[in-house]
Amino acid sequence: MNSPRIAFVGAGNMATSLIGGLLAQGVPASHIRASDPGVEQRSRLNAEHGIELFADNPAAIAEADVVVLAVKPQVMKAVCLDLARHLKGHELVVSIAAGISCASLANWLRAERPTAPAIVRCMPNTPALLRQGVSGLFATPEVSAAQRQLAEQLLGAVGLALWLDEEQQIDAVTALSGSGPAYFFLLIEAMTQAGTQLGLDAQTAARLAQHTALGAARMAAESQVEAGELRRRVTSPNGTTEAAIRCFQAGGFSELVQQAMQAAQQRSAELAAQLGD
Repeated sequence: MNSPRIAFVGAGNMATSLIGGLLAQGVPASHIRASDPGVEQRSRLNAEHGIELFADNPAAIAEADVVVLAVKPQVMKAVCLDLARHLKGHELVVSIAAGISCASLANWLRAERPTAPAIVRCMPNTPALLRQGVSGLFATPEVSAAQRQLAEQLLGAVGLALWLDEEQQIDAVTALSGSGPAYFFLLIEAMTQAGTQLGLDAQTAARLAQHTALGAARMAAESQVEAGELRRRVTSPNGTTEAAIRCFQAGGFSELVQQAMQAAQQRSAELAAQLGD
């Protein structure tokens, strides 16, 4: 990354993860600032990463090329209205808050300027804390090619960054990858419980389930073969895996996953409507 000046408004877990990823990519600590109301959080982040911390949001964004909005959705409007008169107009604004549309952000941040700010809205997921995340990104028309590259590099510091053609696809990303880690945790939990019922001790069952999930995910991510074909390759006719797969299919596994993701997508859209302006 070409060392832009980056300001984080909010210094929670996701912001901290992004800051760590940027520093690992070679962005100088002197080019990163952050603001947070918590004294302990500011002290910890300064001690860990050596960046400059502020209690005041406007002070943090002074001279920034990129402003990352990393506050809770419920306080986003108040934060944006406070920042609006302090923006110079050339900054890229990146929002990692769930449920806040680009239109709402633009309305809150515009102040008296005749043009809308350049906004990238994204939906990262919690594995970003391990720099194994995946994020869906959407850019407004005001975002330049150079700014798109900056946003991609910013989110790419903690994993995979994929561009979306339409903002409403953020709801689908939320349903798939935003909420997705919890689906896998649920499966690992269920497999662990089943393993104990089959006679394994809880620790052994948990480790087997965790590392099976990890290995399968790596195979799927690193292979050029689609997941369905990988499944078929390990499913021998009349074997143990086929017996289990048939049981899953008989219980409507695929249909249940689809229903669950549709529920998540609908809830994401509902929250966006409630939090918007």
